[in-house]
Amino acid sequence: MATEVLTHGRVTWVNIEKPIPEDMNYLRERFPFFHPLDLEDCLSRIERPKIDEYDNYLFIIMQFPVFDSSRRVSRPGEVDIFIGAGYLVTVHDGNLWPITKLFDDCQADDQVRQRHMGGGSSRLMHDVIDRLVDYCFPIFYKVDANIREIEEDIFTEEMSRVVQEISWVRRDIIALQRIVKPQISIVANLEHKDRPFIREELEVYFGDVLDHLYKAWDMLEDHRDVIEGLSDTSNTLTSYRINEVIKILTIISVIMLPLTLLSGIYGMNVRLPLAGSPYAFLFILLLMIVIAGGMLLYFKKRHWI
Repeated sequence: MATEVLTHGRVTWVNIEKPIPEDMNYLRERFPFFHPLDLEDCLSRIERPKIDEYDNYLFIIMQFPVFDSSRRVSRPGEVDIFIGAGYLVTVHDGNLWPITKLFDDCQADDQVRQRHMGGGSSRLMHDVIDRLVDYCFPIFYKVDANIREIEEDIFTEEMSRVVQEISWVRRDIIALQRIVKPQISIVANLEHKDRPFIREELEVYFGDVLDHLYKAWDMLEDHRDVIEGLSDTSNTLTSYRINEVIKILTIISVIMLPLTLLSGIYGMNVRLPLAGSPYAFLFILLLMIVIAGGMLLYFKKRHWI
């Protein structure tokens, strides 16, 4: 059972990593008023972000991105939060390291514990959410760096690799948007709705967190627009290169057509002009060269090549 409890003054923080049924039994015994469905949601990793409000506590599910390097895409890391008068419970799978680091810092340092837990459970919840939101921005900056790298490589000859990179980055942006968007409404709800166990002066702080989420959403919107533009550019370049190849092959085919006809005629088993001449082969070869050169000059004059 990975349940840790930290108490400072009148505030208790219960942090659970990688929850198992025994952890939920502990919460059920310590907080008998927690709804059984909320405890059941803590064991599921596929819950949608939401706020469930009860008379004496809030149950909040939020998601934040965790980059999966093996699949090269961000997946949602879930944190479940119970908050009431004098306590905060956080349940997560351990991949959201800002929560673990904040808990460890509060355990190790009295000043840090006073700064984060001295203002009550609502201030502690704000600090947890604020750190999780700030933790997202390096992921967004990495996406921006990947886009800039694609911009530098898009006019190289390695178009297949560039197209693959564009597809990976586009998929990651879509995944990030799916994760970030629901969190905006949750933080907006915490900012605008009054609750007895959330201090009123925290509205400004939650408003600041909400501004960061809006900034994150705007960044993802910009990233999406840029990657769509790069995708269109790569498609245009690919089509242009394909057309160039087709044009060269067509020119070669058109030039070879009369030469093939001429060689086919003189390959017939009938008597033809110059058939008995010792210079027939050289004459036919010269005629082929003249025909090919004339066609090339004609194509050049028409600006087809």
